[in-house]
Amino acid sequence: MIDKLISAYCRLIGYLIAAAMAVMVVLVFGNVVMRYGFNSGFTISEELSRWLFVWLTFLGAVIALRENAHLGTDMLVGKLGPTGKRLCMGLSLVLMLYILWLLFAGSLEQFKINVESQSPVMEASMGWFYASGMTFAVLGAPILIMDLVRLLTGKIDDDHLVLIQESEDVPHGEADAPANSHQPPAAEPLSR
Repeated sequence: MIDKLISAYCRLIGYLIAAAMAVMVVLVFGNVVMRYGFNSGFTISEELSRWLFVWLTFLGAVIALRENAHLGTDMLVGKLGPTGKRLCMGLSLVLMLYILWLLFAGSLEQFKINVESQSPVMEASMGWFYASGMTFAVLGAPILIMDLVRLLTGKIDDDHLVLIQESEDVPHGEADAPANSHQPPAAEPLSR
């Protein structure tokens, strides 16, 4: 049930991100054309693009959290056994939930402080700029809670005990090779 809800709002977030990117491209490109071609511009372009970029970043972080797509290193955790990996995963999930609480509380305070302030161009409440942090915290918490419940109930197998994704710059297997190793790969035997 909760997994379906998370999947549904992550799919919706994907559509919102695509729409925000499209609006940003149109605003920025249109503003460049207007400035260089007609010596004018859209006054709302810069401010709205900045707001959309902030919201896009926080919403994208929710999807990355769902897909364990945040980059990291597993140099220490990778050397641990299954029990050590489970303990580290549980500790990291609890710490991430605490950080989400801190982010929510801080964003809520900023929202309250700035809700009466208006942005210079759009004349929108500046509180909505800071609401992006609260939104990330509210949407990210169920993902982490579900992962924690799955960990505590033993529904995560040993192969999925690391919550990060390896860097895409390093092909699989090369990360363990020594940096100064310049030996060519061993030739495969010829079959006759």
